[in-house]
Amino acid sequence: MNPLLENFNTPFETAPFHLINNEHFLPAIQASIEMAREDIKTIKENSHPDFLNTIVALENSGEKLSRAASLFFNLNAAETNEEIQRLAKEISPLLSAHSNDVLLDEDLFKQVKEVYDRKDQLNLSTEESTLLDKTYKSFIRNGSLLDEAGKKKLRDIDQQLSMLGLQFGENVLKETNNYELIISEEKDLAGLPEGVVEAASQVAEEKGKKGKWVFTLAFPSYIPFMTYASNRDLRKKLFIAYNTKACKGDQLDNQEIIKKILQLKNQRAKLLGYDNFASFVLEERMAADGAQVLSFLNELLEKARPKAKAEMAELADFARKKDQLDDLQKWDVSYYAEKLKMKKYQVDDELLKPYFELNRTIEGVFATAKKLYGISFKENPQIPVYHPEVKAYEVNDERGNHLAVLYADFFPRPGKRNGAWMTIYRGQKRTGNKEQRPHVSIVCNFTKPTKTKPSLLTFNEVTTLFHEFGHALHGMLADGNFESLSGTNVYWDFVELPSQIFENWCYEKECLDLFAKHYQTGEPIPEFLIERIKKAANFHQGYQTVRQISLGLLDMAYHTADPDKIEDVFAFEKEIMKPTELLEPVAGTMMSASFSHIFQGGYAAGYYSYKWAEVLDADAFELFLEKGIFDKETAYSFRDNILAMGGKEHPDVLYKKFRGRSPKPDALIKRAGLLV
Repeated sequence: MNPLLENFNTPFETAPFHLINNEHFLPAIQASIEMAREDIKTIKENSHPDFLNTIVALENSGEKLSRAASLFFNLNAAETNEEIQRLAKEISPLLSAHSNDVLLDEDLFKQVKEVYDRKDQLNLSTEESTLLDKTYKSFIRNGSLLDEAGKKKLRDIDQQLSMLGLQFGENVLKETNNYELIISEEKDLAGLPEGVVEAASQVAEEKGKKGKWVFTLAFPSYIPFMTYASNRDLRKKLFIAYNTKACKGDQLDNQEIIKKILQLKNQRAKLLGYDNFASFVLEERMAADGAQVLSFLNELLEKARPKAKAEMAELADFARKKDQLDDLQKWDVSYYAEKLKMKKYQVDDELLKPYFELNRTIEGVFATAKKLYGISFKENPQIPVYHPEVKAYEVNDERGNHLAVLYADFFPRPGKRNGAWMTIYRGQKRTGNKEQRPHVSIVCNFTKPTKTKPSLLTFNEVTTLFHEFGHALHGMLADGNFESLSGTNVYWDFVELPSQIFENWCYEKECLDLFAKHYQTGEPIPEFLIERIKKAANFHQGYQTVRQISLGLLDMAYHTADPDKIEDVFAFEKEIMKPTELLEPVAGTMMSASFSHIFQGGYAAGYYSYKWAEVLDADAFELFLEKGIFDKETAYSFRDNILAMGGKEHPDVLYKKFRGRSPKPDALIKRAGLLV
C-alpha cells in the first residue's frame, strides 16, 4: 500500500508523514500522472465544452499528483538527503513532461479555446472570468500555438531547466554544509556574546569536535560572527567563504549552470515570441514591463544612494576613530555598524534578545493575528510532522470553525536550505458543497536553544517571523472557489504585500506589549527600548535599500541581456553592480552563484518585487496608523479585500478596494528616511 495514493486518514486530512517513506514518492507520482491523464482524457471527450466540464474540470484535475509533488518538493527544501535529491532528478523530468503533455495537447487546447471564445456569452463571475483568462493564457504562454518542431524544442528546454534548477540548489546546500570555521583558541572568540559562543561549542560537540568552537555558513552562526567577532582576519575568512559559495571552479561551481539556465530561458521566451525572459515574466505582473521596473528601481536608487554613501562615510569615520581602521571592507560593515548603532541609539541585539524568546514570540504573533482577524491557534500533537522539531497547529476562525493547519519549522539542519520561507502543502478551494481548507507551513533558520538558554531571537529574526507569518495569513485566510487563484496565487509583485505589512506591527508598543517580556524575569520590554527600536529602524536604510536595488538590477540584467554574450559571470555581475557598490568589491566573491531566489526559486525577473511591495505595505500601513493598529474595521477590510481574495481580481483593483485609491510612494520614502 502506498500512503500517497490513499485518502489521508489523519486529522484534517494532513499528510501522513509517519507513514511516508522515500520509496513511496516515485511510484506514487508515476501512478498519479496516469490518473491525471485519465482526467484530461475525460475533458477532451466532452462534445459540448463549457466552463464547468472543461475549465473547472481542468482546474481540479490531477489532485493526487499535485498533493504528492507538493509534499515531495517541500521536503526537498526543508528535510532533504541524498536519496531525496536523487529522486528529485527522476521526478522533476516526469512532472515537466506531464505539464508539457497537458499544455501542448492540441485537442485539449481546442476545448479551452472554444469556451474562451464564448466568454462574453457565459455570464461568469469575476473569479470565474479570471480563471478562464488564466487557463487560456497558460496554454498560450506554454507553447500551444507553436508548430510541432517548436513544441518539441520547448519540451526539451523545460526538461533541462527543471534539472538545472535542482542542481543549482544542491550545489549551494552542499557548499553551505561543507564549510566549518573551527576555532581552537578562546582568544579568537573575543567580542562574541556568551550565547553565540555556547551555540558554537554545541555545534562542535555535535560534529565530534568537543573542546572547540565551530561556526558555519548557516544564518544563525554566520550573522552573529560577522556582527560581533573582534578578530578581523576570521571575519574576512568567514565572509569570503560565504560569498564564494558555488563559484570556486570545482564540481560544485554554479557558473556554467547559470549561463545554461539563462540561455534556455531566453530561448524559451523567444520561441514564444517575446524579446527576452523578463518580457515573458512581466506580462503577468503589476509592473507590466522591464522599462517600468528599471524606472522604479533607478528612481529609488537616486533617492537612496546619497544617503547610503553618507552612511558608509560615517561608518568609515567611526571605524577610523575607534580602531584606527583606514580601509573599511565588506567584512567590517556588520561589525562596526552594530557598534555605531549602539552608540547612536543605545540598542543592539544583545540588549533586545532576552525579550524575544522564541515560544513567547510565536504566541505574540498568534495574539497579533487574533486581535486583527479573530483567529486562534492550538497546537495539535496528533497531526503528523516530518521532523521532531516541527510543530503543527490547528487554526480556527472567530466563530470556532476550522480555518487551516499551520506547520512551524524554526531551526537549521543539514537537510534544510538557508533562509526563511512560507509554503503550502494543500491549498484552499471549494468543490460543490465541500470546502478544502489549506495546510500552510513557515520555515525559518533561527538560533537554536542551548543547554543554558532558550532560543532568543534577534530583532531581525522577529521581523522575519512576522514576515513569513504574513505570508501564512495570506494562505490561511484564503476564501475562493479555485485553488489556482487562492491564497498566495497572486501576481508575484503583489505577493509580498501581506508579508511585509505584517512586519510593521513589530515596531509598535501596543503589539510588543503582547509578548516582548524578559525570558528570565517576565518583565515587559521597557518603553525606552521600544522608542530606541523605532528610532533605530532607519539605521542604514540607505545602505539596505541600495543593496536590495542592486540585486533587483542584477536580476533584470540577467533576464534582459543576450545570454550568449555573458561569457564571464564574475565580470557580468561586477559590471552590473558597479553603480550600486558602496565599498571596494572583494576579489573572487560573487552573489550570482548562490542567488537561489532567481536561479532556483520563483523570483527570476521578479526580485524587484520586494521593493515594489514595500511601496504598497508602507502606504497600506499608514491607514492602520491613522485608524489604530488593531482597528477592526481596517483589519477586516484588509482581510476581505486582500488576504481572502487571493488572485480573483487584478491587484490594482483589490488594493483600491482596501485603500480607496492607488498606492503612493510617499509613505515608503518617509518611513525609510529617504526624504531629500
